[in-house]
Amino acid sequence: MSRDEHRQHEPESSATVQLNHTAVYATDRQLSAEFIAAILGLKAGAPFGPFLPVDLGNGVTLDYYEKRDEPIQPQHYAFLVPDDQFDTMIARLETAGVTYYADPGHTEPGRINRLFGGRGAYFDDPDGHNMEIMTRPYVRP
Repeated sequence: MSRDEHRQHEPESSATVQLNHTAVYATDRQLSAEFIAAILGLKAGAPFGPFLPVDLGNGVTLDYYEKRDEPIQPQHYAFLVPDDQFDTMIARLETAGVTYYADPGHTEPGRINRLFGGRGAYFDDPDGHNMEIMTRPYVRP
């Protein structure tokens, strides 16, 4: 491989790559988009083609896509949230009757975790996606 060919295969700087949007499958896009928007203190946007977006405020949208012809495969979505809004989000979960957990396996109901000096909790959305709110990012090796 020549030097020029090698340069074409070198990875781009990670600073230039950003997640812009991701599709979230839902049996009812309106219900699911409004659910997560309400918990996070956001609003669901106007429909965009088959998608119903929730703008996370950092240039990323969750684009809810209705999929009724096959079961939804649950995914995990983690949201870094301001520490001063965490208690409000927990209160919204309690008001909605949604159980939250300290762990991703959902074995510690009604509890939060204190990983990496922050606070966090996991909960299911209407389609069983494992949602996480956390006030500190994970420390990675």
